[in-house]
Amino acid sequence: QVQLVESGGGLAQAGGSLRLSCAASGIIFSAYRMGWYRQAPGKQRELVGSIGSGGSTNYADSVKGRFTISRDNAKKMVYLQIDSLKPEDTAVYYCNRVPEWAGSWGQGTQVTVSS
Repeated sequence: QVQLVESGGGLAQAGGSLRLSCAASGIIFSAYRMGWYRQAPGKQRELVGSIGSGGSTNYADSVKGRFTISRDNAKKMVYLQIDSLKPEDTAVYYCNRVPEWAGSWGQGTQVTVSS
């Protein structure tokens, strides 16, 4: 069964950076496009970006130029580098396949950005 474990969140100041990690198990990781999602308080979860098995990426307009997704297929890891943090980046961040495996969401990792 799919297991996704996110880490690396924390409290950061606006303008700073964070690197989030996601460890996957129970899947043939390299076969799937993986995405980073986030859910801010009172809002629906949204896809902020994704990376294909070969490394092609795409991003939501709101994060382009600040978010960078990478992956290591051998380690079954996907990463999210967040630069130039903004208070509106405050959310719980999750990784999952694109489209997501319903019912396989991890616990997420909290990112809180102070102004």
